[in-house]
Amino acid sequence: MVALLKVRTVNLAELSLALSPKAKVSSNYKRLQRFMRLHEIDFDSFGHFFSRLLPVSDGKWLLAMDRTNWKFGRVDINILMLGVAWNGVAFPLLWVFLPKRGNSNTAERIQLLNRLISTFGVDRIQSLTADREFVGQKWFNWLNGKNIPYVIRIRENFYVSSRKGNRVKVKELFKGLKNGESRIIQGKRRLCGVPLHLVGMKVKPKEYLILVTNKSPKVASEEYKQRWSIETLFGCLKIRGFNFEDTHITEPSRIMNLTALLAVTFTWCHLTGEWKATAEPIPLKKHGRRAISFFRYELDALREIFLSAEQMLKPKHPKVRKITELLTFRLQRTFAQIVT
Repeated sequence: MVALLKVRTVNLAELSLALSPKAKVSSNYKRLQRFMRLHEIDFDSFGHFFSRLLPVSDGKWLLAMDRTNWKFGRVDINILMLGVAWNGVAFPLLWVFLPKRGNSNTAERIQLLNRLISTFGVDRIQSLTADREFVGQKWFNWLNGKNIPYVIRIRENFYVSSRKGNRVKVKELFKGLKNGESRIIQGKRRLCGVPLHLVGMKVKPKEYLILVTNKSPKVASEEYKQRWSIETLFGCLKIRGFNFEDTHITEPSRIMNLTALLAVTFTWCHLTGEWKATAEPIPLKKHGRRAISFFRYELDALREIFLSAEQMLKPKHPKVRKITELLTFRLQRTFAQIVT
């Protein structure tokens, strides 16, 4: 984790440069390879451990489901992830490697949610949010059968039943809206053969955001807004943080291990960033948003400490005591924050 913070990449060749200054770079590289190849994580136990780190560990979870994917050579890296939305970001809770390119199927989504239910119970779910990929009759029926509340976006060209029972494109129900206006359709309409509530908003002159839900439609829009938190997470794991796409690892179990490492390191940075901001607030821009995220706020601070310590912690250096005390204090506080 410390090496990852220093170099901000999951590339093993780069990590080996920062892993242990007392060992040869080649030895560090082999050590990392062995860890990824041989270390087996019990993901049920990991889920219990990781859930204790979450700021909403004792309450209900608003979940966001999505995929992140890229190619390394001819190999598709495709990860289906379930995150817990909180304060504008999602914490990665469970994930599965998809050995293919393209969308997930219903069986893969059910497998992921069954892992959540078997570990934490269905009562922990406040709502499941997802984008237009996550639709289908079998999927909706399974969610309804498990009493899982959900808010899912659908495509505009889906057909639904009208008030008179005719089949119409769903966007026809939201004609007449101005940009930014929304509408709740009274009663349930059949979509994919499943009766659901419909909520829609016109977001652009020719574009609508249309949601289906099996819970009160009045809260659907507000809950769906938090789906974007998982996109923020993916950005932090990739270009804005640890450059996940730099990995040359393609074997599924090793990708799973690497994702676990990223999950804990990301959570460490974000939670301690929130803690630090209570004493040293992040400046606000003119539009009222923070100039930098909690994650990046602490990522930069931890990198500065570890990189400075690397230079300062040398025999007979005049600042060695000061930097040692600073490093020890920060480590104690940050680890105490993430563990408690």
